[in-house]
Amino acid sequence: MKYSESLKKNRDFQHVYRHGTSQSNRYLVMYVLENQYNKNRLGISVSKKVGNSVVRHRVTRLIRESYRLNETAFDRNLDIVVIARPSAKGRSFREIESALLHLAGKHHIKGEKNEKISY
Repeated sequence: MKYSESLKKNRDFQHVYRHGTSQSNRYLVMYVLENQYNKNRLGISVSKKVGNSVVRHRVTRLIRESYRLNETAFDRNLDIVVIARPSAKGRSFREIESALLHLAGKHHIKGEKNEKISY
């Protein structure tokens, strides 16, 4: 994540939950709040309802990689918290990536001038 870092502190997550806006779709919920830094901070939350630790970690990696490959398409100065819903269990990378980009569009945080990086 070239332009971003992770949200790690509970108080940072709670601040985004309380003061940010949320949008959701079938697989993910996304909270967004502007910050005073010149970079995005990404937090990912996957509860035990999604599955055991192996399943939760896989979903976390899919979300993080989806964001990393598309991070140039996101606006700057944002705290983003992504919460995986139980229906995200067993989904492919493309489904999770599509859900993440759909939520970015609903939040209007996806810059139109930037494009997706393909490898």
